[in-house]
Amino acid sequence: MVSSDQRRRQLAREKFERQQQRREQARKKARMRNSAIAAAVAVMLCAGGAVYAMGLTGDKKDDAAPLDLPPSSSPSKSSNPEPAMAIDKKAKYSFSIKTNQGDIAIAMDAAKTPHTVNSFKSLADKGYFDGTKCHRLTTQNIFVLQCGDPKGDGTGGPGYTIPDENLGGLGKPAADGTVTFPAGTVAMANTSRPNSGGSQFFLVYKDTKLPPSYTPFGTIDDKGLKVVNDVAKAGVEGGATDGPPKKAVSVEKATVTKV
Repeated sequence: MVSSDQRRRQLAREKFERQQQRREQARKKARMRNSAIAAAVAVMLCAGGAVYAMGLTGDKKDDAAPLDLPPSSSPSKSSNPEPAMAIDKKAKYSFSIKTNQGDIAIAMDAAKTPHTVNSFKSLADKGYFDGTKCHRLTTQNIFVLQCGDPKGDGTGGPGYTIPDENLGGLGKPAADGTVTFPAGTVAMANTSRPNSGGSQFFLVYKDTKLPPSYTPFGTIDDKGLKVVNDVAKAGVEGGATDGPPKKAVSVEKATVTKV
């Protein structure tokens, strides 16, 4: 027969075991909840990283990567003034890029993006883009080839920034806050801050959704778009989805002319 003292100890032990079970269950729930939160954060960081990477921010020091989106750059301090306006703001211009992979012609409308066109003409006239390479290709989430960095590593720029322009040119943002940058669009990379574009730009080779914070300033001709698509098909070095293109692209000569 169980004594009252033994019964009390048994009840106390059972109570203790129930408490331990509840604590263990609570710990498991907490671990599951934390894992879910961590996974969600990781997804958001990946998505944010994709956009920041095209950058679409651009230079880490001097100018703007989709291309996150795209396309981004991380400019350094702007030490020089923007070039004085020297173009016809009502005219159309052509940004012609001769590369080792083929020629790319970009149509630009100064009426929509006068500061951007003026800056590109000023830089091209000085041979700024000659001998540079397109340093970044993205093949997942955003589909862009990023160029315009004299250093070739995403950290270079002209030493000045230009204002954002034509941000509503691709239409009203969708519910997720993005607009579609159609294949063939050329836009400025930036640091994700307003008016932080410099010399880096990205070429969209497949429809890409990005926030409407990247100045769309040009359209690639069919021949040029095929060149970019051929580079994209070769992929990224090392089999990655974001990085230097496996088929290296070097700019031999770049010019901006009025048409």
